[in-house]
Amino acid sequence: MADHDTVAATRKRLADAGVQYCFASYVDVHGRPKAKASPMAAFEKMCKGSELFTVGAMEGLGLIGPHEDECAAVPDVERAVVCPWDNAFAWLPSDLHYHGKPYANCPRVILKRVCDSARKQGLVFNVGIEAEFYVLRQVEGKWIPITGVPFNGPCPAYDVHLTTASKAFLDPMAKALAGLGWGLYSFDQEGGTGQYELDCDYADALTTADRFVFLRLLAKEIAKQIGAVATWMPKPFHTDFRSGAHFNMSLAEAATGRNVFAGKPGKLARKYGLEVPDEMLHFTAGLLAHAPALVALGSPTHNSYKGLLAQGDMPDISWAPVLRCYGRNNRSAMLRLPWSRPCVENRSPDSACNPYLVAAFSLAAGLDGMARKLDPGKPVNENAYVIDHKGRKRLGVDRLPSTLIESLRAWETDELVGEVFGEDFREIYFKQKLSEWEKGFYRVDDAEREKHIPYI
Repeated sequence: MADHDTVAATRKRLADAGVQYCFASYVDVHGRPKAKASPMAAFEKMCKGSELFTVGAMEGLGLIGPHEDECAAVPDVERAVVCPWDNAFAWLPSDLHYHGKPYANCPRVILKRVCDSARKQGLVFNVGIEAEFYVLRQVEGKWIPITGVPFNGPCPAYDVHLTTASKAFLDPMAKALAGLGWGLYSFDQEGGTGQYELDCDYADALTTADRFVFLRLLAKEIAKQIGAVATWMPKPFHTDFRSGAHFNMSLAEAATGRNVFAGKPGKLARKYGLEVPDEMLHFTAGLLAHAPALVALGSPTHNSYKGLLAQGDMPDISWAPVLRCYGRNNRSAMLRLPWSRPCVENRSPDSACNPYLVAAFSLAAGLDGMARKLDPGKPVNENAYVIDHKGRKRLGVDRLPSTLIESLRAWETDELVGEVFGEDFREIYFKQKLSEWEKGFYRVDDAEREKHIPYI
C-alpha cells in the first residue's frame, strides 16, 4: 500500500484536475475493468483497500459461492489517471488482496509475481502492444464504419482519406493519449474498413498492461461521444481483417537499462545466419515451446480462431499467423524478429486478450527458453500461408491451434502453466473458457439451417 505522502500528493493532483470520483479498478479473467466509484472525500480510505468485492460473482476469478470472503481492491496510487473523456473521474489500476495479502488469482498480481522473479535475475520485461480495433455505428440493424465513406480499393490500410474522415474519433483519441504521456507516435486506418490502430511507446510490462486495459475503456468512451461503438471483438466480420494485439517484447538489464536483445550475435545465431544475440533466440524458443498454451491466453474467445487463418472468405491474406514458427521479419510467422527494432514480436494475440495474463506467461516461457538454452530451429522466412502439410513436415513446424478447445488442451497439460499461475487458476481459466467454447461451438443459427436442411 502507498505511503501517506504519496497518497496526499496524488489526492492533491487529482483534486486540482477536477476529479470528484475514483475507480480503484481490478480486472476479471477477460481483462475487463471492475470497480466501485469512490468520492474524493473517501480517497484515503479507498487507498487502504476499503472497497470489497465478491469476486466469485464475477467471471473467472475463483472464490465461487456466497460463503466465500470478499477481496479488497488496493490501488497502485502513483499510477492514477484522470479520465480524458470526463475529468470528474479518475482510474487507478489495482491489485486484489485476500485476507490481507495479494490474491493469487488476480491477473495483475500474477504479472507482478513473474516480473519480480525476472527482476531477481537482474532483468526487466519491456512490452509494446500494437492495438487494433473497429469503431462502428449501427444503422438499420447493420454495423457500418463511422465515416460512411465508400472504399472500393484493394485494401483500406493507411488510406489518408479514410483517416481524415475519421477525425471526429481519432482527434480526441490522439489528444487524450498525448495528454496521458504515453508517447503516441502514429495512428492510422488499418486493414479492416473502420479499423484503427494507435501506437505508443513501449514500457515495462506492468505499465503497458495497465495502459492497454485503460485504452480499451478510453476508446469506448470516446466512440460513445460520437454515437458509435469501439469494439475489441477479434473478428467482427468474416470478410474482413481481425483485430490483432501484437506483443513486442524485449528484456533489459535492471541495473543499466541495456536491451539484452540488442547484443551481438552468438554461436547459435551465426548457425542460422542471424544478426541477433543468442539470448533472443533462446527466448524465442521458449515462446515456441509453450506456444499452444500461450495461444489459449492470447486468443481467448471462440471468435478469436475465426481470425487465425490464412484467408477464409477475405479477398486477401489475413496477415494473422497460422504456423508455430519464427522468422526474420516474416509477418506470416507466429513470432517475428523485426529488422527495425531489437525485440520479439508475437503476432498471435488479439485485442480481446487479458494483457496481464499474456505478458506473464510470455515472460515465463521466454525465461524458460533462456534457462534451458532452447534452440528455436531454423527461421521460416518464406510465406507461411502457402506452406502445406508436406511443407510443414519439411520445415519441422506445426500449425497453431485452430480452435479454442485445441489450445485449452495444451493449457491443461503444459507444466509451466501450473508453475506460473498455480493449479487453482489453471482450473479456473479452463472451466471458464471451456464453457465459452461450448456455447459458441454448439449453437446452430439460421445460416447453418439454410445451408444444410434441404441438402442433408
